[in-house]
Amino acid sequence: MLKQISFVFFVLLIGCYIRVNCEELKHLTNEVEVNVPANLTWELYSHLGISKLAAQELKHVIQRIQVLKGDGGVGTVLKLTFVPGNSSYTEIFNVIDDQKRVKVAQTLEGGCLEIGCSIQLVRFDIIEKYPSKSIIKSDIAYAVKKEFQAKDPKPNIQCLAAVAQVAKYYLERAN
Repeated sequence: MLKQISFVFFVLLIGCYIRVNCEELKHLTNEVEVNVPANLTWELYSHLGISKLAAQELKHVIQRIQVLKGDGGVGTVLKLTFVPGNSSYTEIFNVIDDQKRVKVAQTLEGGCLEIGCSIQLVRFDIIEKYPSKSIIKSDIAYAVKKEFQAKDPKPNIQCLAAVAQVAKYYLERAN
């Protein structure tokens, strides 16, 4: 519950900062249970490890990932380029909370911003289910510009779902 409240507060701050009406935010969510402790799952997600693993294992989706700025901490800017025929997008890590196991990135350009969204925030929560099990919760919060609402553009959660499955396979094999 506290995690949800802190995320809502963060989204409200970002939304107010860029003048997005908070009632307009929509969410797409995916959860994957992993048979490893939350601290080990977080080790993979808390820095560039998950991005590198995704680029390595999802070559049919991700053509390349470039670190434009930073070392994987808050303020790091990544550019993800997808296979030909798909788009690319650039994101910045806004929040990395080791205690809560939360990572939030904001899309700066590309992705759903190109099809009518005014904001896209990607949040990863690594939740301890049991001492030996965790949940990877991926959430995309987004808002649609008024002039595009009739078209109802949506970001794609399937890529994040595929990344979570790759992480699950990798973590369970390694442990």
